[in-house]
Amino acid sequence: MDEIDYAIIRALQADGRMSWTELGKTVGLSTPAVNERVKKLEDRGVIKGYRAVINPVAIEKTIMAILMFEQTRCAAFIAFCKDHPDVVECHRLAGTFNFMVKLYTPSVETLEAFIDASMEYGKPSTWIRLSSPVAFKAFTVGDGILI
Repeated sequence: MDEIDYAIIRALQADGRMSWTELGKTVGLSTPAVNERVKKLEDRGVIKGYRAVINPVAIEKTIMAILMFEQTRCAAFIAFCKDHPDVVECHRLAGTFNFMVKLYTPSVETLEAFIDASMEYGKPSTWIRLSSPVAFKAFTVGDGILI
């Protein structure tokens, strides 16, 4: 990857809906050249996809919680997390806890129901988010400066 690829990545992280023309102007390439570069980044798996970022409060998912699990039924727990509508992330860990789950849920009652259901798979420890001073931070790539 060269500095232009890094500039493309930085620009798309800031605005994934940017047109090829606008992206080309940002990084100093023609529209066809930037289109080809992005296609190569996608083909190599550097860019995995594009998605809308949803405000959870707007869809009545007002509680965000992180749960850490000590458990031994890994495959069953992974299936449980994949099937549960409130789970947005599940990470396998090394250390005292072997899973970290992030979920958005409508209420403390639905969080409690999740905790109760998850106890079949192991012991959870729960943290509820108060605020998110850094809700998303783009990867720093290259020299970090847009061309």
